Amino acid sequence: MKIYLVGGAVRDKLLGLPVQDRDYVVVGATPEQMVAQGFKPVGADFPVFLHPETKAEYALARTERKSGHGYKGFTVYAAPDVTLEDDLKRRDLTINAMAEDEAGQLVDPYGGAVDLRNGVLRHVSEAFAEDPVRVLRVARFAARYAKWGFRVAHVTNTLMKEMVAAGEIDHLVAERVWAELERALAEDTPSRFFTVLRGCGALVRLFPEIDALFGVPQPEKHHPEIDTGAHAMLVVDAAAKLSPDPRVRFAALMHDVGKGTTPSTEWPRHIGHEERGADMVRALCQRFRIPNEYRDLGVLAARFHGHCHRIDELRAATLVDTFEAMDAFRKPQRIEQFVLACEADYRGRTGHEMRPYPQGEKFRNAFAAARDIDTAALAAGASGPQVGARIREARIGAVKRVLSNAVK
Repeated sequence: MKIYLVGGAVRDKLLGLPVQDRDYVVVGATPEQMVAQGFKPVGADFPVFLHPETKAEYALARTERKSGHGYKGFTVYAAPDVTLEDDLKRRDLTINAMAEDEAGQLVDPYGGAVDLRNGVLRHVSEAFAEDPVRVLRVARFAARYAKWGFRVAHVTNTLMKEMVAAGEIDHLVAERVWAELERALAEDTPSRFFTVLRGCGALVRLFPEIDALFGVPQPEKHHPEIDTGAHAMLVVDAAAKLSPDPRVRFAALMHDVGKGTTPSTEWPRHIGHEERGADMVRALCQRFRIPNEYRDLGVLAARFHGHCHRIDELRAATLVDTFEAMDAFRKPQRIEQFVLACEADYRGRTGHEMRPYPQGEKFRNAFAAARDIDTAALAAGASGPQVGARIREARIGAVKRVLSNAVK
């Protein structure tokens, strides 16, 4: 029995990054031998065991053979005669197909260390094409390592294109797509996830709402980058700089999806894109079973981002209506998330990256004033609709005072 540290732990160690999770491969053992040594079996699809003390995962070396569509369409073979090289060969990228033996020596049969030094994301073998999730994983790793200039190898991009053309992408289940999208949104440069998918043809198959933004013009006066798709990528990266919250980043990404459905005869204007976009966000979230908190914030960003940008032009009553439509008095945390998505929209424009965004602070202050009125005092001696009317008028008055002071 030989034990090797494998995968991300070896990769991150070579990159000088903190090692988060340690996974091990065991060569030359049977499940019975593992159990006899106190390991607890937990793998449903293949033999994986938890260490009796550290609880780290130890998997028996295995090979996989394609037996159907999608990421579950595999027959797994795990036995003492499977070598470490056999196990590593089934992995997605060379940088994830390295191991370290118990003496700390690197085992790198597929050139992962060289690709890591050169910043290349390259598939290990043609077996890559058997699992469509790997297309999403490559895009996600591109988003993670974009700051270091990592690129997808030409041969790997070609293989990904072939997978898309063969329809493998169409067999991805909703939960796996969302899992990879959510993780990509948490990376340093989330835009790379979408540009890599677009480069291999997967974006239009998975996220046609986002793909449709590319090539759609906006008024140059407000958007020097002109292209709506380019703007969306700048915005999601701006959101990544402003907030670690993937919900904020998702909302920023979704804010302009309605512009992809504007008739070309109306370009570069996009009248009504807000309501169209809100409907599209709902449909996308239903398709991928995206959690409601992401959906709701995405819908609000699509519908109301213009209200935040144009706060100086709005009446106090309109702002109170907006807060109510956002359900912000019950869920006040939405205001900060929403404002950050709007600020990302503002900064996600060529030349605007470092400009101040005072509208955001005004929006926050207006809401705080409306929220902090004494509703109990207003309700005293009143009932039914009269209470609601008093509260609404008080909120409007509070917002008016904030806007008036802001002008002064």
